[in-house]
Amino acid sequence: MTESPFTHLDPLGRARMVDVTPKEISHRRAIARCRVYMDVETASLVARGAIAKGDVIAVARVAGIQAAKRTPDLIPLCHPLLVGAVYVNFEIADTWIEIEAQVETVDRTGVEMEAMTACSVAALTIYDMCKSADRSMVIGDLALWEKVGGKSGTYRREADATD
Repeated sequence: MTESPFTHLDPLGRARMVDVTPKEISHRRAIARCRVYMDVETASLVARGAIAKGDVIAVARVAGIQAAKRTPDLIPLCHPLLVGAVYVNFEIADTWIEIEAQVETVDRTGVEMEAMTACSVAALTIYDMCKSADRSMVIGDLALWEKVGGKSGTYRREADATD
């Protein structure tokens, strides 16, 4: 039987968690971003702190941090890591809120999934808190923007002309 080209499948095609024990421990960082698109009035309400459910940005920040720490509970083959730091920041524009999550660790595998999960859950929290004002919101553009550390080194996404 030949080895599967997919790292998360064993030679019989069954799902498996990749063995990271032989890997070197190193400092790793990942940055992800996504956006919540919304009506102008909704973005204005968030910026003014006037959403009925409370401080949208503060709650979304805590939700993102909590999500980064719980990523292995959500993604079946994701390794539990000692998450060293999580930063979740926001940019509010006229028709969107951009979320950026940065996650760091010193471990044997990267934190890309933790950063992307932090963005996703922060975005869902924004939707939940603002849905009474705007049910037409759209969550999109989730992407890894930077990954540092590990055997594969550094990755940085090139910004599109529209970014």
